Amino acid sequence: MLTAMLAAALIQTAPAPTTGAAPDLSWMAGYWLDCSDGREASEAWSDPRAGLSVGHAVAVENGRASFEVSHIGPTPQGFAYVAQPGGAPPTVFVLAESGPARAVFANAENDFPTRVIYQREGDALTARIEGEIGGQARSMEWNFNAAPFNARCPG
Repeated sequence: MLTAMLAAALIQTAPAPTTGAAPDLSWMAGYWLDCSDGREASEAWSDPRAGLSVGHAVAVENGRASFEVSHIGPTPQGFAYVAQPGGAPPTVFVLAESGPARAVFANAENDFPTRVIYQREGDALTARIEGEIGGQARSMEWNFNAAPFNARCPG
């Protein structure tokens, strides 16, 4: 029942594409796990349906958990990655570049990050955010591996 209600809400809130066909981001679909640097980070992405992919991320570090809900699809600004870290209001990053296994989303008006980059190579997915903080270039990167749904880091 909850799944049907969520699907209905997404269908009602996802605007129609503004330009052309959606890029094929099916290579992002799956469950991804990063167990590096003493943290446990996971992302799960649905396969695209009518140009819409829905994702969520959970990170645990030093005994504290954080989360982000997101989706990629058509928006009034164009095809975009829409992030809501910790349940914050949505921030839109418009698709700036895409290829067979790479997508770059940008929002020059956002404080940090201004770019969100996903790239896949085999069973590895890299997620990277870039921008400036206090005039200094900064970035964060997650190196995920494909994993069974809800897999955890050893430990």
